[in-house]
Amino acid sequence: MTLSNLRAAVPLMLLSIAALNAQVPGAPRIPGQNPNGVRVFLWTGLKTHEAGQHDYPQFLADWSKLLTQRGAFVTGALRPPSAEDLSKTDVVVVYKGDVGFLTDSDKTALEAYVQRGGGLVSLHDALCGPDPAYFSKLVGGAKKHGEVNYSLEAPVPYTIVDKTNPIMKDMTALTLLDEAFFSMTWAPAPGIHVLATAEIAPTRSAGDHKGENIPQIWTYEHPVANSQTARAFVWMQGHTYANFSNYQIQRMLLRGIAWAAKRPVEELVEYTAPPRPAPTTRP
Repeated sequence: MTLSNLRAAVPLMLLSIAALNAQVPGAPRIPGQNPNGVRVFLWTGLKTHEAGQHDYPQFLADWSKLLTQRGAFVTGALRPPSAEDLSKTDVVVVYKGDVGFLTDSDKTALEAYVQRGGGLVSLHDALCGPDPAYFSKLVGGAKKHGEVNYSLEAPVPYTIVDKTNPIMKDMTALTLLDEAFFSMTWAPAPGIHVLATAEIAPTRSAGDHKGENIPQIWTYEHPVANSQTARAFVWMQGHTYANFSNYQIQRMLLRGIAWAAKRPVEELVEYTAPPRPAPTTRP
């Protein structure tokens, strides 16, 4: 996406996708949209990094379409969700760098959402921010902005730790060319449930951390208000945008999103759209 195209696309994304739920009474629905589907908010940001990396606007475009086709009811924007957005959301999927840098009002809205049992899905460097101890309490683990705690572009060889977990149904011990993080701050008890780890590649940035086995995919479920729990699912990769199209990764993410929303894990994978009504004939 060129800079000029991005400038043209940003207001369109903000207006059309974020307003998807704002149906005028009596207006026809979006063709193929499932009004009873899991309510997903895609929280993304402006493009960063080189071509093919950290393409947050493209994720908003691609996954709003994919999730709608899979039966989800999708909204989203290149900004944090508002309190009003969150009141209509089951799970927030975050693909944006340095999400931990939140305003006080954004923190208040997000914390209230989690406390009522709202789900979170964190992808790649959404884990990064100024206070990893705070953000780890929302998603299970986080890393501090400004520290060298990443492998840079390198092989990420997965070891599946929990092969029986339904989220990992299609996952094998594949290797991605992507980026892994280390020197993480982990949430206190109950802590994360590790689904897959990876050995940190011997890159210059890895230094003495090369060879360490670090969780890269996990779930996190923790108690919140009114005897409820809140869920988060984390996939640490996504530096290389093409990896979102990997068959195994895509199905894992669909299952992780459904799990975090407290819906059946297969809901987005096995969804079959109802047949469209036959076109009416004109006299």
